[in-house]
Amino acid sequence: MAAYRRSQSGGRRILIVSYHRVVSDFTGELQRSIPGLLISQETFRRHLEQAHAAGFELASIGDAVDVMAGRRTAKKDLFVVTFDDGYRDVYRYAYPVLKEMGVPAITYLPTAFINTDKRFNHDRLFHLLRRVQERRFRPDYDTMPSPSVELLGPILTGQKTTSAALDDFIGEHPTRVLTGIIDSLEQQLGGGEDLVPEQGDVMNWDEVRQMARDGFEFGAHTLGHTVLTLEPTAVVEKEIVESKQTIEREVGVQVKDFAYCNGWYSDEMIRVLKQHGFRSGVTTEDLPNRVGGDPFALKRKVMWENFSLGLMGDYSSSLTVCQFDDCFGVLGMSHPVLGHRQHMSPQAAGSANVVVQEAAAAEAAFARATPVEVVDVTAPVSGTPPRVAAAVTGAQVVVAPNVALAPEAAQPEELQ
Repeated sequence: MAAYRRSQSGGRRILIVSYHRVVSDFTGELQRSIPGLLISQETFRRHLEQAHAAGFELASIGDAVDVMAGRRTAKKDLFVVTFDDGYRDVYRYAYPVLKEMGVPAITYLPTAFINTDKRFNHDRLFHLLRRVQERRFRPDYDTMPSPSVELLGPILTGQKTTSAALDDFIGEHPTRVLTGIIDSLEQQLGGGEDLVPEQGDVMNWDEVRQMARDGFEFGAHTLGHTVLTLEPTAVVEKEIVESKQTIEREVGVQVKDFAYCNGWYSDEMIRVLKQHGFRSGVTTEDLPNRVGGDPFALKRKVMWENFSLGLMGDYSSSLTVCQFDDCFGVLGMSHPVLGHRQHMSPQAAGSANVVVQEAAAAEAAFARATPVEVVDVTAPVSGTPPRVAAAVTGAQVVVAPNVALAPEAAQPEELQ
């Protein structure tokens, strides 16, 4: 399968992998964070070792762009490590491993968060939604942005996991809608420090500069972690240009590379990147990169802990190699989500509301749904491997009698 992908790619595979948070205690962090953002330090190290053993050259993003453009001939397939969002976990737990093993990497920074105690909207919403479930709280949609029911309804009726609902919602609604929902939920839940997640802190500039001195690269990821396909051109220009300028000013390096938030990109965004001297843009499309392909639509495989867990709940070298070789894609068992989008018009981007009739219909449907009950799992599931059972204990399961649920709704979302 590797040989097949190699022939598809024009002679050499260019595998770009994406990580978010590298943590010391995966099982503990699983109880409070978005699961798909997490990988343990141990598993991360094994990924790098596995890639080397599989014959990949652990390369930089610049190497990948040069090979794609024909400026360099690669003797081996390339394996490029990238991180999105600049979580402090990367500095604490990934950076020492990368430095020890001599592996290059690039981290894409949303610069308005660096040197602050702010948390990302996706982490804040995930945390608040868990609080809503724990307290069995019924939100007052009349005081919230009208799309709120699109997010909370599927979660509270068990139709989607919190992670899946968030991913879908963030890709469809601009930042101001997300912050409006956050503000409304915090107010309705009575405020307090417990409504802001402790985890998910980001690096400061001293930490970024330390990594840069050791040769690690940094790219731009907007100012405020903004999905730019949902914003007018003026916002696109500001988020791209000012994030690039901020990193260059603070770190003293030239910024050439960009990561699209949520993996979504448009022709308009590519135009702005080219105009301001960028050399690449990375998506989250899990597809093979091809020699001669577009450097502003680089494909990435997003990795997290469970992509390497075997049937017994422990690390599987075979499964990890299958992920790297894209066995599931070759066999048609996975279906990548394409990131290219038509850019939203300024008129559409200027509206924070959805059609009133659609919102009313969605809320009416939610009101008719069978109420759900949130219960605690107090004992490991019988027959579950110890590592997985540890992750399940204390988790929350949605029980919705007489409702036909999606398959994943019957399981703890931490195992998805």
